[in-house]
Parts: sequence; C-alpha cells; structure tokens
Amino acid sequence: MLRCLFTLALLAAPLAAAVIQADLLVVGSNESAVAAAVQAARLGVLRVVLVSDSAMLGGQFSAEGVGNVDEWTTVNGKRTEFPRSGLFLEIARAIEKTNRRKFGAAQPGNSFCARLTIEPAEAARLFEELVAPQVAASRLRIERGWEPVSVELAGKRVASVTFAKENDRLKVEARLTIDASDWGDIIQLSGAKWSAGPDARARFEEPSAPEKITETNRREMNPLTWCVVLRGAKSETRLPEPPGFDARRYFGVSRETRKDFDAAGWPKGVLFMNVPAFADTRHEAGPYSSPVNVYTHRRLVDAAHKGWPHEREKLFINWPPQDYPLDVWPKSVAVALDAMEPNASRKNIVELKPAQRRIVFDDAKRHALGLLHHLQKIEPQFRRLELTDEFGTPDRLPPKPYIREGLRLEALTMLREQDLRTPHKEPRWTKLMPKDAVFGFQFNIDFHPTRRVFLGDDPAAPWATIHTATRNWSTHTDRSMFPLRGLIPIERDALLGAGKNIGVSSVVQSALRLHGQMMLAGQASATVAWLALRDGVEPRAVAGDEKRVWEIQRTLARGQGGPGVLLWPYHDLPPEHPAFAAANLMSIAGIWLADADSVFFQPDKPISAAEWNDAITRAPAATRAALGKQLPATRAEAVRTLAAICESGIN
Repeated sequence: MLRCLFTLALLAAPLAAAVIQADLLVVGSNESAVAAAVQAARLGVLRVVLVSDSAMLGGQFSAEGVGNVDEWTTVNGKRTEFPRSGLFLEIARAIEKTNRRKFGAAQPGNSFCARLTIEPAEAARLFEELVAPQVAASRLRIERGWEPVSVELAGKRVASVTFAKENDRLKVEARLTIDASDWGDIIQLSGAKWSAGPDARARFEEPSAPEKITETNRREMNPLTWCVVLRGAKSETRLPEPPGFDARRYFGVSRETRKDFDAAGWPKGVLFMNVPAFADTRHEAGPYSSPVNVYTHRRLVDAAHKGWPHEREKLFINWPPQDYPLDVWPKSVAVALDAMEPNASRKNIVELKPAQRRIVFDDAKRHALGLLHHLQKIEPQFRRLELTDEFGTPDRLPPKPYIREGLRLEALTMLREQDLRTPHKEPRWTKLMPKDAVFGFQFNIDFHPTRRVFLGDDPAAPWATIHTATRNWSTHTDRSMFPLRGLIPIERDALLGAGKNIGVSSVVQSALRLHGQMMLAGQASATVAWLALRDGVEPRAVAGDEKRVWEIQRTLARGQGGPGVLLWPYHDLPPEHPAFAAANLMSIAGIWLADADSVFFQPDKPISAAEWNDAITRAPAATRAALGKQLPATRAEAVRTLAAICESGIN
C-alpha cells in the first residue's frame, strides 16, 4: 500500500528549539546510521551530526540484543559466511579481537546460527570506539535520546529536522539528510513517498506477492522480536510469571513431544518446530549443524564446553514462537491503541507515533518474558540462567526490539523478488547486476512467521504464530548488488535512505536486513552524500552522472580509512588483496566478465590469450590502444592492468 504522508508536526505546541548547523544530518542509532556518520566524516564532510533516539549505538549488534551475527551463504554445497567488507569487516575484526582478549577465542559461541558472536554491551563499546576519532576531531557531533517531530521543506528540499526530548527541542539545519531511523521518520515527515506491508502482485509482478491487498494481509510484515539476553547465574533462578502468560502461546517449545499442544485445538498452519529446549552440543560441524535446540540456537559464549566458569555462559533467545507478528493486535493492545487515538489499531506499525509503538513494544516484551518463564518451567538448564544487566534498563531487556522490516522508500529504482530469486539452492549471480552497484549482498528471502492466530478465533485468547505459503524462510536467492538509485527518493531532494529505508519490495527486504548489509547501506549512502555535498548537486544528479557514479564506486572499493567495500560479490577476494578494487570495478564496468557458473574470481589463475583478448575488446578504445600486446600472467594482473589504463577512459 503506497502512501504519501505529509505531516509537518506531531506535537501541538512547539517550543523554542536549539539550532545546529550541519552539512550532513544522519538520523538513527542503528548500525547503518553509525556507518553513515563515520564514512561521511572520514571522507571529509566537515559538519556531520548524528541524532540518535537511543543512548546505545549499534542497533542489531547492541541495543536490539542480536549479538549472534547472521552472515551465512552456501558455497560448494556447504554453509559459509558471505564475504565481509567495508565498515562491517572493520567491526567484525574488532569483535573477534575483543573475544580473543576476553575469552582467548575469536568465536566463543559454538552457536547454531553464526560463528561471529558478541555480547551486546561489548558491541556498544566497539561502536563508541568507531565514532570516537571523528568526534575527537570535531568532524562528528552526536546527539542522543531525541525523537523526530517535524521536517521543514524549502521547495522540494529537506531543509531542517526538529527533534524532541521531554520538554526540549533541537533543530538541525542541514544541507543533506540521511534517514537511517528504525521507522523512516524523516521520510514520513518530509512527504517523500514510501510503503509498508505487502506489495500487491500487480505492483512488481513478484511470484510471492499476494494477488490483492485486503484487510487480512495489508499490515502483514516480517515480525519484530524482543530479544532476551541471558547469562549464567550463580544459583538457580526463576522468572516470575509475566502478566497474560499462557504456555499455549509458545507452541513448538517443549521438552519432549507436541502432544501437550495438540490438545489445545490450534487451527491448521500454526508453526510447530518440535525442537527441544536444551541439547548438549558444541556444533562441531559449524553453524546449522545438528542438534537444533533453543539453548544453543543463538549462544554467545559457550562456557560449559570451553571450561570457563558457568557465570560466563551467555546466550540470547530469538526463537520463532517468541516473534511478535504485526498483522493484527491482541485485544488488549488494540484497545489501548484506540484509547490513545480512534482507529489507531488499524494502522500499520510504521504509521504509529512513538508513544503508540511503545504500547506494542510493552506487549512484545511480556510475550518474550513469557517464553523465558516457560523455558525455565520445563527445562532445568534454563533455571541456571538469568537476565543480563548489561543494558542498564529497569527490566533488564534490550532497549529496542529486533526490527526485521520497516518502511520502504519509493526510490529511483526498486529491487524486486525476481531480481534476486534463483531456482537452485546454491547462489550464483542474479539476473540483475546493476551498473550503479554500491555494495554486494546475498541472503535467502527469509520471513519469520508473519501472522498471528488466536485460539478459538478470539482476540482476547492466547495466540500463536503462523507462516503463510509464500512468506517463509525457504526461498533461495543469488548473489546480487544494491543499486545507488535505490537510496534516492523519487521526488524529494536533499534526502537519502539508509538502513531498511531503501528502495526494495517487501519480499526483498526480508533478504536485505542483516547486520553487515545494513552497515554497507549506510556506508554507501554516506559516500553518495559526500560527493553530492562536494559538488553542490542533488543526489539524483549524482545518480544520473556516470562519472560521478564511477567515482563513488571507486571510493567504496578502495576504502577510506578502512577496508574497501565488496561491490561485485566474488567469494575469494578479500579487501586486502591487491586486485580487490580492480576486479570489482572492471566487473561492474562489464570489461571483465565473471564466470557464469562460479562465484570465485580465482585471482592467481593463469589467464589465457583468448580470455585476455575478450577483455580487451570490451575495454574503451583508448584503453585498447594503450595496452600493448603483452599477455598478463594471472587474472589478478589482468584486471589491475585494465583498471590502471581504463581510469581515464571511464572517467
């Protein structure tokens, strides 16, 4: 459902605001916002202001409690990590360094879902260290705890954003703004076009899209989850039963069998995973190796098998029955929303005001705590765990929910399901490899249960989660690249998207939401902002200029104060490889053709005369004249030679 919402103020009585002048305003506290702010400052943007709604920076890594970093792909029939690059590689290296210092192991988790794990408080510290040099050099100013309330336009341009914190107001007047907020607040307030919820099939002709948008599915989104982070307890502990607890909510989390839940009378389609709460395992074969169980699913620190004191055990729970669907609210939530604003319960969560979202969040917290209470009731191992106190919150929960899907910007181009989807299980190259790529990515189309079903069809009764036929976690994709045009609104100037606020369909957003992907989206957006500010042009003018696009790609691939960004997603070219930038740039330019049946570049492979001649014929005429007749020894040498001479031809 497409909207054009133009709301200049959410508060009726504006107060006098302190005013900050900025070249670039970045809004958000998540990993994408931080990456954008750091990249812009490193590139030389003089006055970067990051306005955060949270004291804790780092988003999924920290404030959302998702310390188990998803990054898997499949290569040669085996699960492995998608290649790290850019600021994500930088933070991943810092995580592994921290783990080695603290635990003597870079990967202490022995987790089912990931090799890279980090305790949320440590992640928050690492993000503070990431921004610290830019703050110390006065290139970056950070304002925390502010919520956006209004946007001022100058014609079609975003001229300023006003924020509120209790009785205070802050106004930031900026030449350009990046919206990396959790719910696309600036995009909404500016009147830029956006969408939320499913796209009808006629919109993009996506195979998984619903034929029609109805009252049943119009708010259906990837659910949010309030994560529960636990540590080893010195003595057995039991969480009190939270308000509204009912064990029937946690269908599929049992000690032995599903027989106790069958009798509850749930309708057909309720998700049942038949997975035990606890199993003693190291996951010796790596992530996604059996046995599957709640305890090790997202384990952060495996103290038991490492021989460390039990108090060092650490895990967080992010289990499907814990998910909180957004399609229809339980009766108590709907009543509370409508009491605050008539018919607010009929709105998509993206449209809700912050105070209204907090009603939803409080119920999601109770649901998450109910799962922990249930686990401690059925499994003694969970009684040896307690809520961590590292967030500094009264309830010991993360300050933010894990948000899988939010607002989607109506951008100059929109990635669709058919651009990514593949008929085979092992990723190759997608049908669409955009010429204006700003980062590479790959992840399955991955929907957690998107619908809530009530026992006896009573909104006041216990509920469980349900997958639909087309929204699940089993649709495969190929390796792809995100286009620069997907960051730019179709009709609003001086504004860029980042985080999840980018040009994708609802289906694609399920595959483009991971920690690393979001950091690279922020890094790419900031690079576009830097060039637009330097040249005094709008971002859409950058997107329409091949030379400027090439300069952005070259800047990203070469890195700026850190590792370069992987554009063309080869699997075997780390950023420190001498041919990294050249292979990325020559492949995007279409001068070097990637092997159709392999995701490897094979830099040390000897190059044949036929292969070299084919590459030469695709190079600009000026490049061909300058190349000479000498055959390079390897593929790496070939692309470096081509890139060195092609620079003037492409520029």
